[in-house]
Amino acid sequence: MRAERAGDVHQSDFVGPCYLNGPVRFYSLNSIDVATRRCAIEPTLARSAQHTIDAIWASWMRLGMPRHQQVDNEAVFYGSQTHPRGMGSLIRLCLLNDTEAWFIPPGEPWRNGIVEKFNDHWQQKFKDRVVMNSEAELRRQSPLFEQRHNALYRYSPLGGKTPAAALAASAVPLRFPATDRAPRHPLAKPEAGHYHLIRFIRSEGILDIFGEKFSVPPQATYEYVRATVDVRRQRLQVFLDDVLIDEHPYQLR
Repeated sequence: MRAERAGDVHQSDFVGPCYLNGPVRFYSLNSIDVATRRCAIEPTLARSAQHTIDAIWASWMRLGMPRHQQVDNEAVFYGSQTHPRGMGSLIRLCLLNDTEAWFIPPGEPWRNGIVEKFNDHWQQKFKDRVVMNSEAELRRQSPLFEQRHNALYRYSPLGGKTPAAALAASAVPLRFPATDRAPRHPLAKPEAGHYHLIRFIRSEGILDIFGEKFSVPPQATYEYVRATVDVRRQRLQVFLDDVLIDEHPYQLR
């Protein structure tokens, strides 16, 4: 999956728990538009389903709604291993808004490398430098850092442009939510769309989909595959180098 234009791919990741200059514990959902390196920072005091929906929705309000939303395999993003076919809140939010969720291989954070590198920048230039004593200060300072980053920080992969300048140069129209109020959990069950998981197949020839195991053909052994859930057809499709090599019925809850 390549990000060729603004709004094609967002990488998002929770940082934390972190602590303010006092007893307040918080997390930060950091998102990056891969093509332009624009960031959105959403502090939150918890990582429940509704907090995650709120944070993703707020990032979409500023970055635009991506074609592909890439995350790691935290349960708050996919749901739970007890109900691996239940389509967790992030999957539902994406599918209901014409966005495809992508889950990187477990234990491979470098697959989300752009947002991971930004997390280090956020830690060093914001969390470690800005003294904040309360939630109110956190919520006031976070957008200020976001605005400084997007307007002033220059990236060599962008030819020395800032994220804001890269967006302006792209001239790509972005798609935004129709309302600033995030949907409420629990979200409706989507009836169409796709979501994807990238997985490495070891010698046992087993594909793990959020804890549920599927056997795959021998040619997939020691290879990365893309597992795609087709929601409308209720099918799990397995691709190797974009070639369909296996397919399973996949009744969603």
